[in-house]
Amino acid sequence: MTKKRIYLNAFEMNTPGHQSPGLWAHPEDQSHRYKDAEYWIELAKLLEKGRFDGIFIADVLGTYDVYDNSRDAAVRNGVQSPVNDPFLIVPLMSAVTKHLGFGVTASVTHEHPYPFARRMSTLDHLTNGRVGWNIVTSYLKSAAINMGLDDQISHDERYDIADEFLEVCYKLWESSWEDDAVKVDKQNRIYTDPDKVHNINHYGKYFKVPGAHLSEPSPQRTPVLFQAGASSRGRKFSAKHAELVFIGAPNIPVAKETVRKIREEVKNAGRDPHEVKILTMFVPIVGKSQTEAQAKYEEYKQYISEEGALALFGGWTGVDLSGYHPAQEIRYIENDSIRSTLENFTKLTVTENRPTTVQDVINAIGIGGMGAAAVGSPEQIADTLEQWVNEADVDGFNIAYALSPGTFKDFIELVVPILQERELVPSSYRDTTFRDNLFGKGNYLPDHHPAKQFKKHLQHV
Repeated sequence: MTKKRIYLNAFEMNTPGHQSPGLWAHPEDQSHRYKDAEYWIELAKLLEKGRFDGIFIADVLGTYDVYDNSRDAAVRNGVQSPVNDPFLIVPLMSAVTKHLGFGVTASVTHEHPYPFARRMSTLDHLTNGRVGWNIVTSYLKSAAINMGLDDQISHDERYDIADEFLEVCYKLWESSWEDDAVKVDKQNRIYTDPDKVHNINHYGKYFKVPGAHLSEPSPQRTPVLFQAGASSRGRKFSAKHAELVFIGAPNIPVAKETVRKIREEVKNAGRDPHEVKILTMFVPIVGKSQTEAQAKYEEYKQYISEEGALALFGGWTGVDLSGYHPAQEIRYIENDSIRSTLENFTKLTVTENRPTTVQDVINAIGIGGMGAAAVGSPEQIADTLEQWVNEADVDGFNIAYALSPGTFKDFIELVVPILQERELVPSSYRDTTFRDNLFGKGNYLPDHHPAKQFKKHLQHV
């Protein structure tokens, strides 16, 4: 039976042309308005009306310049370029909503934990506890070069840095300020009791942070923790830290195997395998009938940018297909980009029992990006989501758009009511924080989470 809770996140980015390259040129697409505050305000209201759990805002710090050894294809085709900061749109959206959660992407490779922890605490305060952090290690070499490095840091070392980055953040968020440190005692003129604010005294391989957190405890203390690494090293990291994991899978068999590996790793880390919620990326093309949906899909295909699709593939996988013939086979090689994504793309046609070609990759990315797309009536799309939950063991979906905001509008108006009738999506929110809305167990990380170990080791300033 289908689980009685399907999680729904909207997958967005502060850019035109997020996942389906070229469709920004469709007359109805509004993603070029990403620079407009009203675009994000309207979208936030729409998503909360549609009972989405949150909006997950992706980000990259570099350009996609692997294809043909140039960024030109990405820039020309609006492939996640230009791209603005994901953090600054959150206050706009939170001001016009009461329950919608906000997952923002930030890289542990190109941030420093001391100022970063303050930015997250600030957002958690301003949103009244509705912030999550998508923890990424940054896969683009162009980002590393522009951050002053000679080359990209190796794949596994990026996760070593991530582990220490998280340790510093946990110490700052969980152990630096005691719950009752802030007094706001006007009579005695004591705003904060200094005896209840503690240095974290962190001296590690990558970071030296001896002092105290700059911010007082926010409603969640630690933001909801998202992660998207599905490589062997990425799964170990997720199993230790993550509350929700995002995957991109082209079909159910690939998703099922990825989910199995993640849950096994979570179990090996001493956690309940189903404690971590796994959401897969999904692009729904919905019409009031199958015929209408198919007509939409055929129309959308006319706007696919093949060059843009290959630029995205190059950035995600580190593999340049500019010299390949469309009929050539795609094979897995190990490098320092997103290893799981390249592996998944080699399995695009696993259900057809044939090798995956360059043209298969173009078709899949063209409408669907890193995930899967489905075309159908509202009932057919709802059935497909249930099938993914039952057969792949996913907990929910990262809904990406073909057209923005049209894809979200169609899904909310036509599919969400069916999911609610089937009691798969709640019809109301809990009047509380992002974490409690998701899990119903309070505002804070559970006591067995590794972040909580530092709570027991408070040290005086």
